Amino acid sequence: MMMMNDDDVENGRAGFQRTTFPVRTKSYSPAIFRIIMQINPRVLAIILGLMVIGVFYIGACTSPIVVFVFTICIISFFFALYLTKWVLAKDEGPPEMSEISDAIRDGAEGFFKTQYGTISKMALLLALVILTIYLFRTISPHQEASGIGRTTSAFITVAAFLLGAVCSGMAGYVGMWVSVRANVRVSSAARRSAREALQIAVRAGGFSAIVVVGMAVFGVAILYSTFYYWLGVDTPGSLKVTDLPLLLVGYGFGASFVALFAQLGGGIYTKAADVGADLVGKVEQGIPEDDPRNPAVIADLVGDNVGDCAARGADLFESIAAEIISAMILGGTMAQKCKIEDPSGFILFPLVVHSFDLVVSSVGIMSIRGTRDPKSLSVIEDPMKILQKGYSVTILLAVVTFGISTRWLLYTEQAPLAWLNFSLCGLVGITTAYIFVYITKYYTDYSHAPVRTLALASSTGHGTNIIAGVALGLESTALPTLVISVAIISAFWLGKSSGLVDENGERIGGLFGTAVATMGMLSTAGYVLTMDMFGPIADNAGGIVEMSQQPESVREITDVLDAVGNTTKATTKGFAIGSAALASFLLFSAYMDEVSSFAQISFNQVDIAIPEVFVGGLLGSMLIFLFSAWACSAVGRTAQEVVNEVRRQFIERPGIMDYKEKPDYSRCVAIVASASLKEMIKPGALAIISPIMIGFIFRILGNLTNQPLLGAKVVASMLMFATVSGILMALFLNTSGGAWDNAKKYIETGALGGKGSDCHKAAITGDTVGDPFKDTAGPSLHVLIKMLATITLVMAPVFL
Repeated sequence: MMMMNDDDVENGRAGFQRTTFPVRTKSYSPAIFRIIMQINPRVLAIILGLMVIGVFYIGACTSPIVVFVFTICIISFFFALYLTKWVLAKDEGPPEMSEISDAIRDGAEGFFKTQYGTISKMALLLALVILTIYLFRTISPHQEASGIGRTTSAFITVAAFLLGAVCSGMAGYVGMWVSVRANVRVSSAARRSAREALQIAVRAGGFSAIVVVGMAVFGVAILYSTFYYWLGVDTPGSLKVTDLPLLLVGYGFGASFVALFAQLGGGIYTKAADVGADLVGKVEQGIPEDDPRNPAVIADLVGDNVGDCAARGADLFESIAAEIISAMILGGTMAQKCKIEDPSGFILFPLVVHSFDLVVSSVGIMSIRGTRDPKSLSVIEDPMKILQKGYSVTILLAVVTFGISTRWLLYTEQAPLAWLNFSLCGLVGITTAYIFVYITKYYTDYSHAPVRTLALASSTGHGTNIIAGVALGLESTALPTLVISVAIISAFWLGKSSGLVDENGERIGGLFGTAVATMGMLSTAGYVLTMDMFGPIADNAGGIVEMSQQPESVREITDVLDAVGNTTKATTKGFAIGSAALASFLLFSAYMDEVSSFAQISFNQVDIAIPEVFVGGLLGSMLIFLFSAWACSAVGRTAQEVVNEVRRQFIERPGIMDYKEKPDYSRCVAIVASASLKEMIKPGALAIISPIMIGFIFRILGNLTNQPLLGAKVVASMLMFATVSGILMALFLNTSGGAWDNAKKYIETGALGGKGSDCHKAAITGDTVGDPFKDTAGPSLHVLIKMLATITLVMAPVFL
């Protein structure tokens, strides 16, 4: 420990700038990146060139549409490299800022290594289970007719699962990698200009967003074209192209599996540290947020990166991957029923939509520019308005590109105006996304009445703050539910009235219409993830400014950015749950199509009047509540350990408060890292094992009672009820947590007594209650309801 001289103590907090933080001399990076870095640059360029040629060759053998997708993705990756170079060219500020940033980076990368090491072992174990099940399961008549046996089907599914898991892990790493390098640059820029700090945070988030969306699209396209080429699809005696998307379901399951554990582990880490730091530091000791005297402050700042950045990157990756695959399945099924000569447009449409997403989101990111007066320290404009302008640009371009995509790929002579109906379905989805973002902003931004009312409730005590926050969260579920309901019905009927009919003359475009609406909602996912990543980067920047004792004017800028970041995180979670609702509806429909394909029996409705089927729904709803309970209690138990440790340090090291002794930051980091890895297992295992056990048990019961497809029906009911319960629970958890957080931020601006007042302490209590709501259980539910659907897609033959 470094002791300070008398002058340092007399200078008070300024003396603490000279404290050094322990860091590793060599930061962690995944093994694949370390191997790549050791290769000779010329050799690496040749290898990459050959790989690109190979990719385009396979793409050309598949479809010109796939070549277009590959081209856009590769251009987007170069754009992401430009953003990286631009961000990293910015200075890191004075040495004390760099030291804090290095400590945050050290903790984040260390936890990432351990966490993803644990996740990879579980993924390999699950891959073996899937392989075993597939080697003994039945295969669909289409696969059997095309010569795809059990062994081939098993290895295809396992390979897709592992690829999805690896890509999801890489998406998480990319999200964390940029955030731990951008935070200090935003802090440094805040000393010069509010607009420059905003621009750096946005472009850093944009890098992560473009890479995550690009990887999701590129991964599915690679898998699709590889299977197309390898299996000789659409040649005599081989698999039909309309059946090919069913082979991709393992990819979505792998992505969901990693995203769930990343979100759980990261959420437990970040919120346990945050709760522990706030309860002892702010409430008991009366020190500011991110004060360097708080022993849990580094753990809290590390948590922003592993919980919000790494986990959200993996979350959105699996959202896009699952939506693309389910839409491809539904598009192929519809094209087959309608006897469309070239169904490739309907199957590959989701890949093209998300390719355009990369383009329009890039334009939106670049539309946010620096101020003309680089020396201006004041916050000239509301950062939220600047971000919304970029989002509006992205939305307008998305509408245009969506119309182009539908005319290009969904035009068919059987129904010449069908593309126009599907274009309107996309417009429904885009409008839904915009409304969702606005509704969440209304309930979580302190410029609107709900959060101010919640802040006012804090003036009468802790209990009234909690009551008001719970009521706000419950109320906030109404408008999004109505919007989702209107969107699903509107898109379904627009699709059904498109003019596409099957051989019996029945209109069958409804489900594909909802699929197109989901694509519309996710057609701006790149920019939405940019806004999401902006939040934790701004939060970290504020922490670095506070810990390095920068002038109050700099902290004011980062405080405003942090408050806006809280709102953007809340709005993007609202967007995520809205898209999850639509995507789950697609995955549910894809599951019913897959059961029909395997069983060769029409399976298009579920009768909940059957007792066993109703019980399945009941179990699905129970699963949501039990999962949420375990996730929140995991944060609570870990936070208790942090609180006890922080209290111990303040008692045993009384010099901490006078800057005479330095807190042991590493102890709190070790506590939350160890506990979060242990605590994430139980709720994650519940989510994976439950649907498999329910389907298998009721399949046996159905065989004993002579009820065919009972296992599949019960699982379908479980999916329906779990999806409905999960959407409402996630809306409640996300919005109430975000509102509690911003009510505290509003009081910290000087309202209702400001920092340190009794009103502020009551708001901190609400914030700590909301922390596991909005950053652990809520976001994990987004992943859970989609993972339940992807598990059932992969395991569907087991239930028959």
